Amino acid sequence: MNDYCKYMSGTLIEEKWGLYVDTAGFSKVYPHQHYPKNYEHPSSHTFSWSKGRILHGHQLIYVSKGGGVFESAFADPIEVTAGTCMFLHAGVWHRYKPNTHSGWDEYWIGFNGNYANDLMKNDFFNVEYPFIKVGLSSELLHLFHKLIETVQTAPSGYQQISAGITLQILGYLYSASLSNDTDSPPIERLIEKAKFMLQESLEKHIDIEKMVRELPMSYSSFRKEFKRLTGEPPNQFVLNLRLNRAKYLLGNSTLSINEIARQTGFESVFYFSKLFKKKNGRSPRFYREQIIK
Repeated sequence: MNDYCKYMSGTLIEEKWGLYVDTAGFSKVYPHQHYPKNYEHPSSHTFSWSKGRILHGHQLIYVSKGGGVFESAFADPIEVTAGTCMFLHAGVWHRYKPNTHSGWDEYWIGFNGNYANDLMKNDFFNVEYPFIKVGLSSELLHLFHKLIETVQTAPSGYQQISAGITLQILGYLYSASLSNDTDSPPIERLIEKAKFMLQESLEKHIDIEKMVRELPMSYSSFRKEFKRLTGEPPNQFVLNLRLNRAKYLLGNSTLSINEIARQTGFESVFYFSKLFKKKNGRSPRFYREQIIK
């Protein structure tokens, strides 16, 4: 995913809804890169390591790659590793940054409203230990991608749709906080990691055999276990992810078909159109025309 951020103000309708999103985005911070990228954010959200920051709303950050450090008024400095979610509670001083040598990838969502405040103050998410280690979760990654795409394309009622996705994220994290990921078999954790890595790389060519070298298993074993646990081989899994995302973008964005093909990792618009029609029975152009009617 490319860097993206958006900030929104809640209207009276959003405030009546009880939970609304005021920011969402993704940022890749490279090793030795200045952090934070304050030029991308409004003054209400900028900060420096020396001074820290206090937010008026709540924020959730998911570090999907790399690592860093976090500190707040209630939490001593703690190491943050890939797969960690950090809650920034409203009115609580905090600061955080990626390690200089590693950088990190971060997804974030900011949310507010009366219902949001009730959730955050009723001890579902601990202000004294504001971390949930979910690991490289393909389900959580999917929800963040879905949220960012909704905010980016802004369909009618997108604030309420975004609020619903935010509640899904919070529900998933609360469930994760009650369970122990180490209870699942090692092979399931490896396949989950692989699904996460595949999902993160949809916009570019994926060499699956090369990716598997990062996992302690042979490619033949990986392919067999992946199909057993997901119901489809890795290449088909990736293709379906790409085609489903393309389907969403056709119906919810004004991007050209050429751009959608590029953003979903297809080498050519001809190849994309051929596979899309094979799966959906209609060409991308005809599918979009029917959706718009």
